[in-house]
Amino acid sequence: QVQLVESGGGLVQAGDSLRLSCAASGRAFSNYVMGWFRQAPGKEREFVSAIGWRGSTTYYADFVKGRFTISRDNAKNTVYLQMNALKPEDTAVYYCAAKPRGRVGFGVADFGSWGQGTQVTVSS
Repeated sequence: QVQLVESGGGLVQAGDSLRLSCAASGRAFSNYVMGWFRQAPGKEREFVSAIGWRGSTTYYADFVKGRFTISRDNAKNTVYLQMNALKPEDTAVYYCAAKPRGRVGFGVADFGSWGQGTQVTVSS
């Protein structure tokens, strides 16, 4: 498994931007597809975005398309989530996750390694 540590969360106003980072350690970072999930109070954890091991393929949930951008730097063992035009409904704990490349699916159960999460709060 790979160990993951998120950073970059905070309290912002609607329309603002934040960039989340996730630093990975352990096994070869480039062997993993990286993803971001979020969980709001009282709701299930949901998929936000994912990026292939080369960084050339990205996936987004419909509710963030055009606003969020995922990227990775394999030399730094880090994945990023640039979040623009934030809305109050984006308020949640954001989790970084990893799954071995080749494993299909973007559900919570498909990712075997998780960070501790970082809080993002968007005020109206």
